[in-house]
Amino acid sequence: MTGSSPRAEWPLYEVFVRGKRGLNHVHVGSLHAADDQMAVRHARDVYTRRNEGVSIWVVRADAVTASSPDEKDPLFAPSGDKVYRHPTFYAIPDDVPHM
Repeated sequence: MTGSSPRAEWPLYEVFVRGKRGLNHVHVGSLHAADDQMAVRHARDVYTRRNEGVSIWVVRADAVTASSPDEKDPLFAPSGDKVYRHPTFYAIPDDVPHM
């Protein structure tokens, strides 16, 4: 035996929780678990102890693909010249939700 515990070999999961008043899942932390079901149970126990969540997403960290902050200019610059994508040409009524 090499001295490493089985827990050290468990994959890392990223945890996202949707709150009762929220519309989006928000990243709340990370944890190690043996499998997906264990990750959901542990995420519930660790990140929703005060009954504040309505939904939990767990994603293996090695399955997450992200852009680098160093790539922000070439990645996001093409949308800067598409002014039609921004609501600047009309007024949004006050009774339109989530805008």
